[in-house]
Order: sequence, then structure tokens, then C-alpha cells
Amino acid sequence: MNASQAALIVDLQQQIVALKHQLDWLKRQLFGTKSERFVALDPQQMHLGEVVPLPVLAAPTPVQTVATHQRKQVMRDGAAEGEALPFFDESRVPIETITLANPEVAGLSADQFEVIGQKVTFRLAQRPAATVVLKYVRPVIKRLATQKISCPSPPSGVIEGSRADVSFCTGLLVDKFVYHLPLYRQHLRLKDAGITVSRPWLTQIAQACIALLEPIYDSQFDSIRASRVIAMDETAIKAGRHQGKMKAAYFWPVFGDQDAAAR
Repeated sequence: MNASQAALIVDLQQQIVALKHQLDWLKRQLFGTKSERFVALDPQQMHLGEVVPLPVLAAPTPVQTVATHQRKQVMRDGAAEGEALPFFDESRVPIETITLANPEVAGLSADQFEVIGQKVTFRLAQRPAATVVLKYVRPVIKRLATQKISCPSPPSGVIEGSRADVSFCTGLLVDKFVYHLPLYRQHLRLKDAGITVSRPWLTQIAQACIALLEPIYDSQFDSIRASRVIAMDETAIKAGRHQGKMKAAYFWPVFGDQDAAAR
């Protein structure tokens, strides 16, 4: 009887320890720090090998030793045979053709050899950012008969009195809102390309371009409000700062039956 009671006490003590461990874990989940970077290490927690029994490995398969030999590895150029590697759209990607001279025919005249074919190799290359400066040269004309001086006006820009071309404005907004490239990084990229502009100027250009797009946004939103069925989604994001932490914010994009989307 004493032995059975002792075994029962040990079993109850183990249950108490397990229940206490579960209670402590529940308290940590309810009142502890919520962070994915912090993982509390519990010495009582079992590792994976204790939870899932390790499989029994089968007996190793007998092997037979044979004489070793060496085989020459076939070297293949992955950039060759471009027709078999359609990794780009020729209608959209500019291609620079570079013709290589054959050193075997160096010094020979054209009637001493014949070109019977060609092989093509493609290499993916990168060039500096395609930011250019448009230089408009406007001649000043003086008519000898009337002594009148005239000069053509510069082409009007999308932003009155600005140095930014419409293509630059478009690329600025696409890089920021489509590819999530902040304006300060775009400023550094322009500086590396030899273009010196101020960072506030980029901010002013972005604000002016957004103001030009507001009528399009209003038209899309009017179409959505007039739709018979409106779909909406909620996406949680972190934006701004409040007491040193990022605040919870939300995107609510809406979609109408005329394929217009806004938020």
C-alpha cells in the first residue's frame, strides 16, 4: 500500500509541474512581451527529438569498390544558343549588337575567305540609369529688312517653369510608388549619375505631379461610387511613429464594376 501511495504522489507531482508549466506559458502569451524576435527558452521544454521519436535507420547497403576513372566534363556556355534561351522580350528590351572579328582571317582579303554562317551569344548587361538632359537650342534670328529680332519659345512642360520633363516626372512617381524607391535614394542615384539637384526639389516635383493626377483619381472614384457593386479590401500596414513605435494604419482599396480602383 505504501508503494502504491508513493507512486500516486509522484504521478500527482508530475501532473502539478506540467499544469504549472502550461499556466506559466499561458500567462506569458496573455501578459508577456509580443515580439517575434524574442523566444523564451524554457529548460523544461522538450526538444523535437524527444517529441517525435527518431526513425530507425535501415541497415547500410553493401557497396562494392571499383576502379576509379576520370571523365572530361563537357563545358557548355549558358549564354550561347540564344534561340533556345528566351529570357527576354526582343520587342521591349534594347539589344546592342557587337560583331567580333575572327583572328584566323586577319590580314586576308575578302576574296580569300567566305562567311558560311554565324553563331550568336547573349549576355545580360547593365548600363547606368537612362537619365538624360534635353538641350533645346533656339536660334535668335534678326531680319535684315525690318531689324526685328525673334526667338522661338521653349516647348511647354507638364509643370510650368520647371526643369523636369514629363518623362522624368513619370519615372519619379513610378520608382517611388510602384518600385518603393524613396526620393532620397533617387536623389543619390541622380548624384551618382552626375546630376546635381536638391532633395527638396524632388519633393516639390512629386507633389506637383500628384496634383496633376488628382482629376484622374476623382474621375475613378466617381465611377466607383456610381457602381452597382463595390468591392473593398482592408490591408494593415505600419506607418508613422507614436512614442517611438510604428503606428498601425490601414489601406482600404475599393473596386467598381467598371474596373476602376482607388483607395
